[in-house]
Amino acid sequence: MSIPEGFVPVTLDLIDDYEAFRQRTPRRSADYTFTNLWGWAGYYGLSLGFRDDLVWVHQSAPEPRYWAPVGDWNAADWESHPEIRAGVTFHRAPDELGELLRVRLNGRVRTDESREQWEYLYDREELATLSGNKFHKKKNHVNGFRKMYGEDYRPLDNRLNPRGIEDVLALQEEWCRWRDCENSPSLQAENDVIFRVAGNWGRLHHLTGGSLYVEDKMVAFAIGEALDPETLVVHFEKVQPDYRGVYQAINNAFVVHAGQGFSVINREQDMGEEGLRQAKETYNPVGFLKKSRLVIAPEGD
Repeated sequence: MSIPEGFVPVTLDLIDDYEAFRQRTPRRSADYTFTNLWGWAGYYGLSLGFRDDLVWVHQSAPEPRYWAPVGDWNAADWESHPEIRAGVTFHRAPDELGELLRVRLNGRVRTDESREQWEYLYDREELATLSGNKFHKKKNHVNGFRKMYGEDYRPLDNRLNPRGIEDVLALQEEWCRWRDCENSPSLQAENDVIFRVAGNWGRLHHLTGGSLYVEDKMVAFAIGEALDPETLVVHFEKVQPDYRGVYQAINNAFVVHAGQGFSVINREQDMGEEGLRQAKETYNPVGFLKKSRLVIAPEGD
């Protein structure tokens, strides 16, 4: 994997420097959390290019490409960046960046919608209460789980649940056997990321997690983090599927407990998988963080 000149691999010692730029980004996408970049760095061959006003993200695998930069887009001197040149394409770019660059670069930006990369946004209060007819089936599943198994919710906190991370890894291993991860490169990659993130829990900023236990055995977990002051993003959610209603129960319990103080829940993108898209739509999103591919055109076009 080749890294462009001036770029460095994504390593944990860069977290504070990177976060200083990310916190100034006008539209914060789940893709650009340090947890996501560092977790998937090996799979995508990700590297970071630090400039005075922006941090660029480069992907080397399976093919070279740029992602959008993080930082204060409004204050950036875009023309000074070597990445801004004719023919370069930026992937996973929030639509707000495309609109800004069209103005800054005098229309030299073409946008191609990336529907598979849109992040699903939900009203936290709706997911916590599951009120109304549109959540009737979800609420029945949650109530059925509680009636059959109780609700033993435990945060992923070393003080309150010392064996929580150990149980997460055990459940993830069990889930991977059930889903035959060894024969699915994408599931195996996600499994590796979960092990990497969970194994470095105390070193990654903003992480929060929750789990459900039945008879002192973890049957579900969720891992997320604060994306911005209003938004909690859910990175991973896994369950032991033999427990009826467990999917809906962990979704609801995590929002109720870890979602306190937030108004929006971001459940990331569907990656173009039809089954995942349908599952996300059943929770009635209130909006999307839309993203596109941005292509820089030559001057004069």
